[in-house]
Amino acid sequence: MSKISSAFLAAALFSGSAQAAGPAVAGIPVEFILFAATLLGVALFHGHTLYVALTGLTAITLYKVVVTGFKAGAGLAGLAAHLGHEWVTLANLFCLLMGFALLARHFEKSHVPVILPKFLPDDWRGAFLLLVMVWFISSFLDNIAAALIGGAMAHQLFRAKVHIGYLAAIVAASNAGGAWSVVGDTTTTMMWIAGVGPGQVFEAIIASTVALLISGYFAARQQHAYSPILKNAHAHTRVDWARVGIVLLILGFAIVANVVMNTRFQTVADSFPAIGVAVWAAILLTVGLRRPDWEVLPETAKGTVFLLSLVLCASMMPVEELPPASLFSALGLGFVSAVFDNIPLTALALKQGGYDWGFLAYAVGFGGSMIWFGSSAGVALSNMYPEAKSVGQWLRHGWHVALAYVVGFAVMAAVIGWHPDVPAKSTAETPAAARAAH
Repeated sequence: MSKISSAFLAAALFSGSAQAAGPAVAGIPVEFILFAATLLGVALFHGHTLYVALTGLTAITLYKVVVTGFKAGAGLAGLAAHLGHEWVTLANLFCLLMGFALLARHFEKSHVPVILPKFLPDDWRGAFLLLVMVWFISSFLDNIAAALIGGAMAHQLFRAKVHIGYLAAIVAASNAGGAWSVVGDTTTTMMWIAGVGPGQVFEAIIASTVALLISGYFAARQQHAYSPILKNAHAHTRVDWARVGIVLLILGFAIVANVVMNTRFQTVADSFPAIGVAVWAAILLTVGLRRPDWEVLPETAKGTVFLLSLVLCASMMPVEELPPASLFSALGLGFVSAVFDNIPLTALALKQGGYDWGFLAYAVGFGGSMIWFGSSAGVALSNMYPEAKSVGQWLRHGWHVALAYVVGFAVMAAVIGWHPDVPAKSTAETPAAARAAH
């Protein structure tokens, strides 16, 4: 399927059957058309994603200000009120994404990723266990960092000869691992900030595990036939336990802050980015122990502004025009995520409400693995391995990722069934929902 036809597929999925409150083209609200055009531009122009996202945000904002207004009001006053509702979510995400970039470098410099391959068998099982490691690392580390760590280890273990099917499996493992943890992926962190409990996301581990087993098995066989593992690599490296402790402390501060603020100080949590501040407090407290790699922040800031631009675009969509949340619409979002960024898809789903959040976390998280540009982890790993930047080659050799997605989703549906959040989440205006719904 071409990127252009995928754009129309996404627009059709989002259009619904209800009449739009504002102008529409073929029944599709103009906001969604502008949003789809922005996402299509991101897919087509990977070297200019920040500028595309900012252009799309500007166009959508001007359209809302001049034509339709916002739920909070019309014109610039409505925009100001809308931003007043959104700023806590955006600030939390900004602080978390910037902080987790430093956390990822601490983990990388701890040398844990270097010593892990010492324990791998020297046959196809070694390649499979490396994917399991990536899956596990991604559950507490950003999935982009986990994919890059996996790519770096694979480069050493397989003498720089890494099969494209195995590269697809690394991306799939990193996205699958992040799908069941509220600190493992930007999408699940967004759910967490919006009031979705860690337990609701954790149920995605069922589908995630099944997907890992399927994609991992076939990819490991592909890689072993292409270039067997190099045994006993990095035999004399020592772990920097201080950096491991810093990683645990940052994660601990984030978890405790979120639990405390959302259970005892809900009013403060609605008006202050406590989770992001807690992460940075942990980073600053440990500066004297190990220096963070501040140098990564400028480039990280560009990627963070890009993602937040898409989140803000999604917050302005008329979710009342979306089709009702269901098991099948969640499954469909996984395929849409393969061609469009999963961050705005998650923002739309959170704004709408009514999803089973475990299914949504798995769909938008793992679904993006089916094409190399479908997730940030895939884009990052493809920058390390340019030969992977081919949709045809990715689909041809990474076919097992799509199979794993569907089977994992089906197994999860059979085991636990669909248990959606209360549909009124998007209209009841509870404090936790308000941060995602406005």
